[in-house]
Amino acid sequence: MTHSAHPASAACGFEIQTESGIWKTIPASSQKRFEQFVREYEFVRAQEGYAATGGDYFLALPYKDLTGRNKWQWKIRKGSFRFLAEKVFPVLEHTYTDGIDILDIGSGNCWLSYRLALRGHRPVAVDLLLNHQDGLGAAHHYLRHLPRPFPRFQAEMNKLPFEDSQFDVAIFNASFHYSEGYLQTLRETLRCLRRPGHVMIVDSPHYEHDESGRRMVEEKHARFLEMYGFGSDSIASREYLTAQTLEGLSRETGVKWQRFEPWHGIRWALRPWKARLLGRREPAKFFLYWGSVGMS
Repeated sequence: MTHSAHPASAACGFEIQTESGIWKTIPASSQKRFEQFVREYEFVRAQEGYAATGGDYFLALPYKDLTGRNKWQWKIRKGSFRFLAEKVFPVLEHTYTDGIDILDIGSGNCWLSYRLALRGHRPVAVDLLLNHQDGLGAAHHYLRHLPRPFPRFQAEMNKLPFEDSQFDVAIFNASFHYSEGYLQTLRETLRCLRRPGHVMIVDSPHYEHDESGRRMVEEKHARFLEMYGFGSDSIASREYLTAQTLEGLSRETGVKWQRFEPWHGIRWALRPWKARLLGRREPAKFFLYWGSVGMS
């Protein structure tokens, strides 16, 4: 199977180039705006141990972190992916019997696109990063194990380089909270979806109280400033979700959300209770939001 999606033309405002099999669609003006974010993000990720280069490391994701440096994060990713694979995609696959056209937005090293391709679907990976450790360039570890490569695009969330109605499903896997404007990002995503269409928001920090989210962001920026010399706030992303946020997006776009909570173990489940006992702010939860639009 090949993917039917293709990039929008230059007449639509995109300056399209290819490099090492990756479609580069971000104009020079936006490249300058994202330069600091990309530079700081790549630096922090390298410090956190995401600079692995061996193929075995990438092929083991999300089930195992062979470096052992970020086990807790990959435990969350593994639990969320298992929920997707065992609970969500079987439902979708019952409807889309010939495979699903999937937009993987904020794909990082493309492990999710790889897993979806193995299921017989047609993913398209989108990210800002091009590097071979944590960005679109890392996909070469996966492509050699697939009969057909999945397309990769360097693009902005709020300006996707696709014509209308090309995909069935869009997934933000630990990426939606990087959006500079949730409503704009969601509307742009919906433009690219057929009807009915589905949007998944996976592993973005969720708080019951907006104040807790604001405190988390302040603490994170202060910690980064102390550790790295910068606050990692060069783009104006909100960095967390609340129930009110999703309700507002539903009112504005008509997306109907279902919220699921994958099981991440008893220690993870007890974190809110521990925080209350110690008088700390509530910890983040990582839900799976399944949004549908155009359903009869």
